[in-house]
Amino acid sequence: MIKYDLTEYSSNDKLIIVQHAIEKYENEATLLEKLKTVLSDKDAQRSIDTLIGTQRVRRIGPEILQNNISHTELPDLPENLKPIIDSL
Repeated sequence: MIKYDLTEYSSNDKLIIVQHAIEKYENEATLLEKLKTVLSDKDAQRSIDTLIGTQRVRRIGPEILQNNISHTELPDLPENLKPIIDSL
């Protein structure tokens, strides 16, 4: 398992990582488990809460997260973040 040091990434980069991870894993428990390789639990939960609060992500039932593409587009994935998403 590859461990990434995200101290070099901005808050916005972390939000992009979480949004693209949600595309791969809608189940919140699975998503959080996969994100452990790249974010602390606190950063992952904070990013999810921020995305829900800004309506970029919505909660569907108690365990399912979904990008709110009817409200906002999924952000482009920068080249430097592609290996992280691919590794999840």
